[in-house]
Amino acid sequence: MHNQCTTRLCSCCRFVLVVSMLLLTGCSSIHSSTSLPDKTTSNPLLNTAWQLRSIQSMSDEQPTLTVEQPERYTLHFLADGRLTLRLDCNRGTGSWQTSPDAAGTSGQLSFGPIATTRMFCPQPSLESRVGRDLGFVRSYLLRDGHLFLGLMADGGIYEWQPLPADASPERPGRPQP
Repeated sequence: MHNQCTTRLCSCCRFVLVVSMLLLTGCSSIHSSTSLPDKTTSNPLLNTAWQLRSIQSMSDEQPTLTVEQPERYTLHFLADGRLTLRLDCNRGTGSWQTSPDAAGTSGQLSFGPIATTRMFCPQPSLESRVGRDLGFVRSYLLRDGHLFLGLMADGGIYEWQPLPADASPERPGRPQP
């Protein structure tokens, strides 16, 4: 009886190992299909700048949060795959990857590690929440001139509006007047 249990256990372990390897292979092929943006693609996020307009929860108990000072939360998608951002009183930089659909109006989006300054922003501030949630972004949609970033597992939607043309892109580490 002990040999039968051991044989079944080994067969089960082999099955789990094979399935795990297939899943990992599938994940790596999905990851390799995403690409860093470059100047030759027609990705509509390239060289764009956005300011946060609202945060929409998927829960009916939580209303949409309208951002009082949208210019304090900005994203700048640079053509070399870098991202610069402002999170209230802090600045940051990181990377981004996308797999746009054929029209480019939606697709998968993810951010790499983001390094930020760590000043304590006067409260109330959305700095911590926005910074944390950027790591959970999985998709984007461009509609009516706005950028919508969808969080994984229906975690919410961040709505961004274009940064006004007279606003200059901020670079981390640069003093602001």
